[in-house]
Amino acid sequence: MAGHGAQDHPHGADRLCEAGDRVYSRAVRRGRVPRRDAEPVPCLLELALLHPDPDDMDWLVPTSPQEVMTRLLHGLYDEVSASRRRMGSAVAAFEWYAGLGGPAPSAAVAEGAAIRVLDGDARIQAALDQATEACTTEVLTVQPGGIRREHELSEGLHRALALRGRGVRMRDLYTHVARHGQGLLNYLELMGEAVEARTLDEVIDRLILFDRTVAFIPANTDRTMALELRHPALIAYLVTVFERLWRLAIPLTAPLPDTRIEGISHREQSIAALLAEGHQDAVIAERLGISVRTCRAHIARLSETLGAASRTQLGVRIAQVGLDGPLGETTTPVGVPGGPSAPGGPSAPAAPGAPGVPGQGSPTAR
Repeated sequence: MAGHGAQDHPHGADRLCEAGDRVYSRAVRRGRVPRRDAEPVPCLLELALLHPDPDDMDWLVPTSPQEVMTRLLHGLYDEVSASRRRMGSAVAAFEWYAGLGGPAPSAAVAEGAAIRVLDGDARIQAALDQATEACTTEVLTVQPGGIRREHELSEGLHRALALRGRGVRMRDLYTHVARHGQGLLNYLELMGEAVEARTLDEVIDRLILFDRTVAFIPANTDRTMALELRHPALIAYLVTVFERLWRLAIPLTAPLPDTRIEGISHREQSIAALLAEGHQDAVIAERLGISVRTCRAHIARLSETLGAASRTQLGVRIAQVGLDGPLGETTTPVGVPGGPSAPGGPSAPAAPGAPGVPGQGSPTAR
């Protein structure tokens, strides 16, 4: 019958297909079956489970189950013997290579690689799951970028819930922009006291630390590869970096500090400081976790508020009012009596339409 070739039955006698099982069982019970019954299951003839009846070629008789079992066991014995021979050859070959010399592996390598490259999402997720299962006390994470999307938060939710169930404490660092994401607020409400979150103007690249013994960081820009770090010196360094950032960060439940400059938001002060360092718009946007378009809109508002007609003049005015320094070290703003004058003229008034807006920028800006 067409369409019932051997390629449709890729199995051995130890695991017959459903159709083959029915026909062979019938043959064993009855002693033989019509040849036409076996046409849909050519595997039975190919595996020699059925063979022609010498007295009537239109019928097929079964090979006894005892004979089939003996044949299978013999085949398995041959496979095991062949595997042992291959194993012996492999051991002999690499013993020869080992005898060529070279430095002996260090204790760290013998116990497990201090730095392991994880290639692909599957390996990364498997390693994170393994570290989560072994974690007993603390997880530290740095989450760069802006507003956390729902799918990003849900990817690791099963790990976070498992950690919370074991009483593990978690501390997370985000950028200030992440405060405006409802998904993050929902996640923190779900986790309760198990998670403490703080924010900064900008943070380092993604970092996950488990029990101060194993860390994960990206290994390429598109984050399809990661490094698993277990070297004690590297772990200690990363913990120190995290703790210093944590001390500088602002709890998510606390408001951002006022810039004390009329018409300039906290985010715009951060942008001003990075502009003063000479960074381009795209770099500033990436570091603060906002889009380039939003970054340029803030720069335009800065220029308007400070009365700057060009990027060069904006840099000068940023330095004049102290926006190029850390938050809290600003001087009296332009347009306020007693403030610094613009080059070549008296103090410039604040731009019309730019009222005082203490604190952060628009909650919808990204």
